[in-house]
Amino acid sequence: MTVRPLHDRILLKRIEEKESVKGGIIIPDTAKEKPQEGEVIAVGHGKKTEDGKVIPLDVKAGDRILFGKYSGTEIRISDEDYLILREEEVLGVIEAAKHAASGGKK
Repeated sequence: MTVRPLHDRILLKRIEEKESVKGGIIIPDTAKEKPQEGEVIAVGHGKKTEDGKVIPLDVKAGDRILFGKYSGTEIRISDEDYLILREEEVLGVIEAAKHAASGGKK
């Protein structure tokens, strides 16, 4: 089954943080905070203005984004957990540093 978000909505999958144990203490899953980073799976066509124009979204499938802790609605598709939210709930897009790809040279 596939889901196509409508209008200015974004379908994403949370990116789980690597589990690290500090000081030998293991934090159970129920005590962990949900990650606020995700990978965009699909996006809608854009937001419609009052005069009928469609404003395309700034994010696209494959982008890594940051979003608020309580943003969006959790959904389950084919035993996978996803989050669907509006573009206005996106805090930012994570971009790879351009100077890192060139070996640190500007």
